[in-house]
Amino acid sequence: MEDASDRVRERASERADRLKSGAAGGTGASALTRSRVRLDLPRPARRRLLPEYDPEAFGRFSERIARFLGTGRFIVWMTLVIIVWVLWNIFAPQELRWDEYPFIFLTLMLSLQASYAAPLILLAQNRQDDRDRVNLEQDRKQNERSIADTEYLTREIAALRMGLGEVATRDWIRSEFQDLIKEMDERRLFPLESDEGDR
Repeated sequence: MEDASDRVRERASERADRLKSGAAGGTGASALTRSRVRLDLPRPARRRLLPEYDPEAFGRFSERIARFLGTGRFIVWMTLVIIVWVLWNIFAPQELRWDEYPFIFLTLMLSLQASYAAPLILLAQNRQDDRDRVNLEQDRKQNERSIADTEYLTREIAALRMGLGEVATRDWIRSEFQDLIKEMDERRLFPLESDEGDR
């Protein structure tokens, strides 16, 4: 029994020695506690290689561009720029031309414009899809509330109708009185007017 307890004490002292030596060397349990992150504190800001931007502002900017690209005004301006570009590079003096006949620079500029326009339009469409999804969810919840309200009002109206069916109305009371008067006349509980006249 004592041998087992001595072995347990021996192992515990060995562990303590290893932990102390690990703390001195910067490894072991102390390194683990140093690398732990406290969850009650915000993370420190990290440096990033890419510039930071506001995605919401960028999205609004892309929607504005996509709206402009989908207008007739953009097509008119683009057509005028291309016509001026082509005419200038055909009829201007040789030293003032910047794009000779095959108009390779114009083709490059149009390709560049298209390569930026397509992702901006897709980004604007994605934002519109997100807005539509949120609107559909809100409409669905509103419809559910309207259906629940309608069902509640239907039940209330049915309860009122059932309640009104048991209430004595003026016409019902009048008809009951008339029935009672007829019944009493038939039994001759009231003397007839001719009988009163004879008395």
